[in-house]
Amino acid sequence: MTPPLLKRVSIICDPEVEEHVAALLEEIGAEGHMTVPVRGIDSQTAAAEDSTAPAEVAKVQIEITLDADRAETLLQRLQSDLLTSAPTIAAYESDVPEEEQAVSHVTTAEEQARLTPDEVLQQFKDGNRRFRSGQTTRRNHPEQVRKSAVGQYPKAVVLSCLDSRVPVEDVFDQGIGDVFVARVAGNLVNEDILGSMEFACKVAGAKMILVMGHQHCGAIRGAIDDVKLGNLTTLLAKIKPAVALSSSFPGEQNSANPLYVRHVARNNVRHALSQIRTLSPILKEMEDKREIKIVGAFYRLTDGTLEFIE
Repeated sequence: MTPPLLKRVSIICDPEVEEHVAALLEEIGAEGHMTVPVRGIDSQTAAAEDSTAPAEVAKVQIEITLDADRAETLLQRLQSDLLTSAPTIAAYESDVPEEEQAVSHVTTAEEQARLTPDEVLQQFKDGNRRFRSGQTTRRNHPEQVRKSAVGQYPKAVVLSCLDSRVPVEDVFDQGIGDVFVARVAGNLVNEDILGSMEFACKVAGAKMILVMGHQHCGAIRGAIDDVKLGNLTTLLAKIKPAVALSSSFPGEQNSANPLYVRHVARNNVRHALSQIRTLSPILKEMEDKREIKIVGAFYRLTDGTLEFIE
């Protein structure tokens, strides 16, 4: 993905003008600006005091990175709307260094509303292909942080295992503000996870639920071996239905057999999908109305590939 040509607009003004500048930025759809206090020189004040030394006054500096067209629009609006009434304001643009010219866009409410569940799934599949090929999108994370602070409109919610080797946003090449992520060992479903999913989809507008199991899952092995260890005992008991679903596996049914572990992990994803539909009438109704898609996936640690389970 080729990032757009970016410009950085810097605005230095008196503090009382800051609110007017912020309103203008909001009007032209320029979100995610950064404001810092600076010291400025007010030559008019110095002249009035008949001082030979310039007078230092408190100023604010507002910086924002925009595409070239919107940067030009902002400068023109500053000139026409504010410079005549606030002559102490100064604004200029500069090129963004090449290393900073990364994607800074975050998903908006309008974009989220337009997306269909099938489109979101396709975006995740395309993102995984980029991840596997090493062609992931170069993102300006500090800028995305600032832009997403005003609101979030994620495309999907992903239920993943706790495993540190499964970086969810990276696996799908998604940015800040794109994905709700719920993580628990064994990517299992419980009341808290279901409530989080209902919020993500019914309230916050996510279009897809994706349950992702993975290769060499320690929680799956623990359930197979009937491990007993503190609170982990209760957690692993929730994976036992997937072990039961795998009773017909043709081969050694133990945690030393990676093919069996993989088979149980896939059935664990299928069991989670079934629980979501059974235990959440809200999510089941949304799926029936095609408002959301509920899918599963199995992630291979060895090469980053995904097998999608719908």
